[in-house]
Amino acid sequence: MAKWMKVLSLSLLFAGAACVYNGGAIDMDDIIHVSSEKEKKMGMSLSAQVEKKFESVEDAAVQERFHNIGKRIAKVCERKEFVYHFKVLKAKEGEEIEKYYNAFTLPGGYVYMFEPLFDALETDDRIAAVTAHEIGHTTARHVIKRLQSSLGTNILMLLALATAQDGRTVAEANEAITHLMLSYSREDEFEADRLSIKYLKKAGFNPDGAVGSLLVLKELRKKGREFPYSPYKSHPYLSERIAAARSEIKGYTDFESYINLPDEKESPY
Repeated sequence: MAKWMKVLSLSLLFAGAACVYNGGAIDMDDIIHVSSEKEKKMGMSLSAQVEKKFESVEDAAVQERFHNIGKRIAKVCERKEFVYHFKVLKAKEGEEIEKYYNAFTLPGGYVYMFEPLFDALETDDRIAAVTAHEIGHTTARHVIKRLQSSLGTNILMLLALATAQDGRTVAEANEAITHLMLSYSREDEFEADRLSIKYLKKAGFNPDGAVGSLLVLKELRKKGREFPYSPYKSHPYLSERIAAARSEIKGYTDFESYINLPDEKESPY
């Protein structure tokens, strides 16, 4: 009986959230069957696990800077139903620094950036660009789409309950976090870049920060492992994103962007 009640509860949660649109950031035909309230609960659940796994940077000035930049971006995005949270995390000692040139977002507006990337970006415009890109993933519901496809609806709904603390649920939460720290699909990454440029302009940042942040990432990731170019890879090369971002800002593809597109010998970075 208890098992059937649990299934019924999950079904009601899912059914009650049907036909929720993406807030106007992308095609309105793209329907995600998870309500904003469920996203908030997932974010609360997952953020608790993130902050158990990683220490926060103790420098209050760093956290305030990130918070202030993030709030400016959040103010101009389409999804105003969330209270956005921004935090800079420390890299773990003894691990390869390259894996911490990263930022990621959780459902419900929780945005994290690791300290090595935050420091490398240097300027407010570049930090804002990466932050806007992550908020773009939230606005366009890429976060929920990714979790739905990788974990399945039932696990997603269990995370939305935000109450279970058993070992299995914690393990599933950690798996969800791992998925969200990886690159998204080509389409979603390009979409988040376009939204980033839009938000930078509206928030009063220099949109060239989008290109600048990608150039920084490209230099940082050159230290990583090299792979042959493939036009069929699931997420875009940084050269492709840089070219697309320049085109979005200028309204056309310039010669510099064209000649710097990846070839078969280029690293994915």
